[in-house]
Amino acid sequence: MSQKVELDDIDRRLLTALGEDARASGTVLATAVGISESTVSLRLKRLRTLGVIKGFRVDIDAAAVGIPLQALISIRLAKHDRAEIDAFTAAAPQFPGVVRMYHMAGADDYLLHIVATDTEAVQSFVLDYLTRYPAVAHTRTNLIYKVQDGTSWIPDGA
Repeated sequence: MSQKVELDDIDRRLLTALGEDARASGTVLATAVGISESTVSLRLKRLRTLGVIKGFRVDIDAAAVGIPLQALISIRLAKHDRAEIDAFTAAAPQFPGVVRMYHMAGADDYLLHIVATDTEAVQSFVLDYLTRYPAVAHTRTNLIYKVQDGTSWIPDGA
């Protein structure tokens, strides 16, 4: 688990600006936050070093590239054998169509966010990839109609 990092108002404004446009230039960020470009550079380096900024990703519209369906698949394990869990945990993010995998506490052990061309492809994904693992006891698939990112999750005061 990551250690909590103290963020000041400038850090929070910088993270908010990056959340709106991760490709924003130093000049744009400096103007948005009200600090110099060199200070932006130092702040970004510090936030990366501390692990606050883990990376930068492109947000691809899967439908625009011919993959219009998204689903969340909950997975419950039959037993919690370390070797089987490790095998599944290593393999699942590499399955075709997996956007993100979450290892969770609660009734279900994992949640996979996948993209697919159609419902038959989702069914094939479950049968071809998930059911071949003996540790997988149960899956539940929920189709996603629309995805919207939240805009207010950066803490006000830390």
